Amino acid sequence: MSDTNTVFTRLSQTLNQIVVGQSTLVQQLLVAMLAGGHVILEGVPGTGKTLLAQVLARLVQADFRRIQLTPDILPADILGTNIFDLNTRNFTLKKGPVFTQVLLADEINRTPPKTQAALLEAMEEQQVTLDGESMPLPELFWVMATQNSLEFEGTYPLPEAQLDRFLFKLIVGYPEAAAEKQMLLNSQAGSPSRRFDLGRLKPLATVEQVLQARQAVRAIKVADNVMDYLLNLVQRSRQHPDLALGASPRSAVAWLQASKAHAWLNDRDFVTPDNIKAIAAPLLRHRLILKPEAQLDGLQVDAVVSTLLNQVPVPR
Repeated sequence: MSDTNTVFTRLSQTLNQIVVGQSTLVQQLLVAMLAGGHVILEGVPGTGKTLLAQVLARLVQADFRRIQLTPDILPADILGTNIFDLNTRNFTLKKGPVFTQVLLADEINRTPPKTQAALLEAMEEQQVTLDGESMPLPELFWVMATQNSLEFEGTYPLPEAQLDRFLFKLIVGYPEAAAEKQMLLNSQAGSPSRRFDLGRLKPLATVEQVLQARQAVRAIKVADNVMDYLLNLVQRSRQHPDLALGASPRSAVAWLQASKAHAWLNDRDFVTPDNIKAIAAPLLRHRLILKPEAQLDGLQVDAVVSTLLNQVPVPR
């Protein structure tokens, strides 16, 4: 195992100690960071979504900004704006919170689509255009967006164009009983997570190490038959009788990159079908759209993903 692999192993262990009972979520979040893909964290309040984002940014010594999105937030509140200075008689750019390395868009589906769309260019092209001028964002630029389930009052569904720009949609569920008991024991010992002191955290990595790891991920090998397997899954999704919209070409590229990240994180230098299958649900669940009749029948997208994985033959 390389030194960089060891760093990410320690990151995983530390995150699991702080955010108890979310080991699968932690691994998927690290895969997304390595693949350079943005993430939606969906779950009920109080499951540690915001804490997880704050801790991860702190552990890699990344600049971190948080936007609490509400119905009255405007695009300029995210991107920034030019302000006229009466003293100098010139316009001065006041940069918004998007100019950071790790951006937490908290409760993204509580703000209207116009404001949600302000992040489209930043997430896809890693730049922001203000008054006709394009300004690059930091190389690491990574968005973690939290949202409540859509059935909660006061939420706006994200448009398909924006959903497709997120690599993963991760469901943050309730922890198992044993993990929740450990949380209670931690609280009893005087370390409740809601008062967790981020200043006490010792960084375990640097932004440069994260970028180096991304370079290593890009070098992971993919055999032709494994790539054909991924392609078959993508194309089969477009022909599925219960789907109105299958996986996009952007999602195919993202799936390949995330599979390489998953392989690297598990100390392999090549992708296997198991790597592809392991990330299928978080990668596809927000991209596939069910037909209305399938929704009325109560079908879930994750069930369709399982069907796809069962239907497409796995290469030897």
